[in-house]
Amino acid sequence: MSRHIALTACLGALAAFAALAASWLVTANYGFAQGVLAQPGTPAETRDPLSIAAANAGVRQCAPVLGALSSIGGRDARNSDVLFDWDRRRADVAAAFTLVGLEYAQGNAALSLTAVPEADGSCSVAAERIAFDLHACKEIAQRELHGYQATPLLAHMTVYTRAQDRGSSVSLIDSPPGCLTIRRYVKYSTRSTAISAGSGASP
Repeated sequence: MSRHIALTACLGALAAFAALAASWLVTANYGFAQGVLAQPGTPAETRDPLSIAAANAGVRQCAPVLGALSSIGGRDARNSDVLFDWDRRRADVAAAFTLVGLEYAQGNAALSLTAVPEADGSCSVAAERIAFDLHACKEIAQRELHGYQATPLLAHMTVYTRAQDRGSSVSLIDSPPGCLTIRRYVKYSTRSTAISAGSGASP
């Protein structure tokens, strides 16, 4: 049985966790996620109501991964809110599903996150950041996706990948007068305690 909770972002209450999450964002494993999920531009203050939702639900094993990905995908958002689904009987050993609404000064977005705890203590995760851009898809690809390989999936949809970001992709869907963008990140059996020092780059 699952339950929904929605929490409005509170900057003061999240300051301590944002500082901790920042240390995760400069790691090799999450560097790829930052390159795909984050909005182009310089790092800015993060919003992370998802970590509060996970703590309230009793989701512990995958909380660090969810928190890190939420901070990356919600970078620069001026406000955010969370829809959180979990198994109340097996909160820390069952999959958790979340949808994060993101408000920006110009435009809005949604971040979908799924975390599956594994028996060995790790977590498998999938994250998708969905947004609409008023620019044409070809213009976005030329501006942001240098070095990516383009694969037409449908006549109106192209998927962009690069070899060093396995499990990551950027899909551009022609949606006149603009473009629907889906930035996807998948990682199997990741552990927060096994993250090595590194850095991530923007697209």
